[in-house]
Amino acid sequence: MTSVTVDRARVTTWLQNYGVYLAVVALLLFNLAFTENFLSLANFRTQLVQAAPVCIVALGMALVIGTEGIDLSVGSVMSLSAALVPLYLGYGPAAAVAVALVAGLAAGLFSGFLVAQLGIQPIIATLALLVGGRGLALVIAHGQLVQLHDPGFLALGTGDLAGIPVMVLVAAVLAVLAGLVVRRTAFGRRLVAIGGNRTASTLAGLPVKRVLIGVYAISGVLAAVAGLLATARLGASDPADVGLLMELSAITAVVVGGTPLTGGKVRILGTVMGALLMQLVRATLIKHDLPDSAAQMVQAAIIVVAVYVARERRRA
Repeated sequence: MTSVTVDRARVTTWLQNYGVYLAVVALLLFNLAFTENFLSLANFRTQLVQAAPVCIVALGMALVIGTEGIDLSVGSVMSLSAALVPLYLGYGPAAAVAVALVAGLAAGLFSGFLVAQLGIQPIIATLALLVGGRGLALVIAHGQLVQLHDPGFLALGTGDLAGIPVMVLVAAVLAVLAGLVVRRTAFGRRLVAIGGNRTASTLAGLPVKRVLIGVYAISGVLAAVAGLLATARLGASDPADVGLLMELSAITAVVVGGTPLTGGKVRILGTVMGALLMQLVRATLIKHDLPDSAAQMVQAAIIVVAVYVARERRRA
């Protein structure tokens, strides 16, 4: 192996492991220098609040991708949870939240069953729910936006605890829990092993099917949580818009954060930083009078670069 090859391998490895942190710092410095009113508590609060739903969904996506899977249904699960809230909010915020979480769990279990028990490719299994889930949500809501007025529920999206937005606190707690699951539990070690080599994991006697079903169930529940928070922040149930293209944002955050699409590895902190990076990219472009569609194009370019870096690392 030549020195050039060795250096190239080191660079690609460093970029995959730490590139997201460098990108976030660079973007922050750019905004501090060229964006008006960026250095304010209110602005930082806004950025964190807007990044929270993406972060929550991306945490579940990271676990799924860690098993060499993919979950394209997360946006539709968010939409479904939003559609269910007005139906049960009359029984109290706790009831509405519980029903939405159960719906997310059911959607995740369904995807996991298709992948683990029936052997359907994850992209196909979750694509079915991507289409059908939002369609079901629109049927439940009769295609209408419903204003919400319950202060207890709306506090999830607009409330503070010790001066910190509830949405940000929820995302932070879930990130810590996800990190503990991956690093400190048998379930986390098993999902990484399955992503690294499913055949070997099966031969080793690991409960592959149970782990896969569990991973998709977690992803479904986290998507439902994100849907609830987004609905509470909006102050209305809008299944046509809630969670739209969220699967793209979540996958981008995970891949940019250093979790390879080939599985066998999960980087929780990198995923959180990836979600923050996606929000900063979008906010930067908007603050400089570029349309939201430009942010989507940049997002797509970031995915291509991240996947290319990961491929170069494997080849090296």
